[in-house]
Amino acid sequence: MTKRYANLALVYGIVAMAAGVFYREFTKFSQFSGRTTLSVMHTHYFILGMFFFLILMMAEKTFAFSDRQTGKILITYQAGLNLTGTGFFLRGFLQVRQMVPDRTLDASVSGIAGCGHMIMSVCIIILLLKIRKQADT
Repeated sequence: MTKRYANLALVYGIVAMAAGVFYREFTKFSQFSGRTTLSVMHTHYFILGMFFFLILMMAEKTFAFSDRQTGKILITYQAGLNLTGTGFFLRGFLQVRQMVPDRTLDASVSGIAGCGHMIMSVCIIILLLKIRKQADT
């Protein structure tokens, strides 16, 4: 399982770098100099993607907490992370293009990122409980 965590950390490190490059180049190409949500995609993917899986890799080495359920939790976590990233991308794209969304679209984009954050939060809590349980033995 540690190799799986290492591979996921690598994937999300690459995604984080790509998000950073996209942010810089897209805003430069669009001659946009204001604040945009695209700027937080880079850090979210680094911290909640790459660093998260590196920490899980170390925790797995120390506590051997992974089981069959862990794979399902991680799939759900990644869905939440990428849902959050999608919400940030949509919001940032609208900001750079200086499009003013109607109330429904605005609420939908916020809801996408919010749901992703909630999914990740639940998964993190479940994983922490699994690690704590294994640490007690």
